[in-house]
Amino acid sequence: MDRAQQSGIAALAALGEPARSRLYEYVVNRRESVGRDEVAAALGIARTTAAFHLDRLVEEGLLDVEFARRSGRVGPGAGRPAKLYRRAARQIDVTLPARRYELAGRLLADAVDESDRTGESPRVVLSRRAAELGRRIGEDSAGEQTVEVLADHGFEPIDDGSTIRLGNCPFHALVDGHTDLVCGMNLDLLTALLEGMGDRTRRACLDPAPGFCCVRLVPSDRIDPA
Repeated sequence: MDRAQQSGIAALAALGEPARSRLYEYVVNRRESVGRDEVAAALGIARTTAAFHLDRLVEEGLLDVEFARRSGRVGPGAGRPAKLYRRAARQIDVTLPARRYELAGRLLADAVDESDRTGESPRVVLSRRAAELGRRIGEDSAGEQTVEVLADHGFEPIDDGSTIRLGNCPFHALVDGHTDLVCGMNLDLLTALLEGMGDRTRRACLDPAPGFCCVRLVPSDRIDPA
């Protein structure tokens, strides 16, 4: 399971406690940031209990904190700013196995926009965009193990010592009906990821098989049969 999935599951697990879930629902339904006293009074719980649950939700990235004087007074004697809570801007998407449909959507939308501006084929632009993203991921992960990087991005790699099969396709639902487009995008992304990492021992190739991603990583000196 990749780190984004683990973080999302932990955040959702924090809402498994009924009192905390009610508290979260109250905060996100308010148009303005709220303080501990307001939450405690609205839910009929102790202020210390409200504070505990609010801060736990902040730790999990579900709420954000700001400090402000609710009275509007400033200067000496105005008192300390109150700690206020509001819904976090963070979006939490949890799917098992891991999916990256938002990522695919951004790549496709960017490709269409650039195609409209330049007149290039959308497929050509998508290939370039996917490669640029893969290279950035690879460069940011330089020095790490390839298998670990693939796992962090939801591919569920299976290394048999020679090849790396990918047990999960982050774009699974998009493959049906758009196989060439999505698998080509995935191939471009992973090819560039290896390049960005400086991993010259492997190369990405298309090798669709039931239960696996369409891309497989094989030794770079391997010659596939014609």
